[in-house]
Amino acid sequence: MPPPHTTEFDRQLRELESEIKRLEIEYNLFFAGRLPKLPWDTRARVEGLVKQYDRMHIQNTAERFRFQGLQSRFNSFCELWERHLKNRELGRPGPQRSRTPDTTVPAAPPPSPGAAPAAASGRPAPVSVRDPEAEAHKVQALHEEFNDARRKLGEPEVSFDRFRDVVKSQVSKLAKDGTGVAFRVSVKDGRVAFTAKPTEDAGDE
Repeated sequence: MPPPHTTEFDRQLRELESEIKRLEIEYNLFFAGRLPKLPWDTRARVEGLVKQYDRMHIQNTAERFRFQGLQSRFNSFCELWERHLKNRELGRPGPQRSRTPDTTVPAAPPPSPGAAPAAASGRPAPVSVRDPEAEAHKVQALHEEFNDARRKLGEPEVSFDRFRDVVKSQVSKLAKDGTGVAFRVSVKDGRVAFTAKPTEDAGDE
């Protein structure tokens, strides 16, 4: 239920903020290799809303300031995404790409006879993170995967800020010189588990 004195435009701004956040997640999933195509539909929808509100005469100073902040955030994201796309086309590493080969979704070894498939056993491939700030797209992808698993089990979602802090803490504690930390989202005993191990130990499970 919206708080008292909430205006219709305030509600629209909340929806716009939610759509921008969704678009950011979808782009990060794409750059992490977990989304097959660019989120053009979501981007077109957000662009339409931004243009529509930009043509409006917003009398409320607070609402006008809030919209300008969202508009600036969206434009900054667009510039960043376009730069990443251009770098990919030119074969250049962008600020969110590691200098080492991408290990976001490492190839799974052939299953042994009688072994259950990875998806069925609840053991998806781990995601290696060395620098949470430089590899923000990996943290975003992990966060979406984590919350998606929690939603399926009826568990409440975890905010991105809280999730990112956990990732940073684990990297700070477990990462060794020249290595990162392998994070894995899985389901154990009917609950979502988020585990972290140094990459050199991740294959010893």
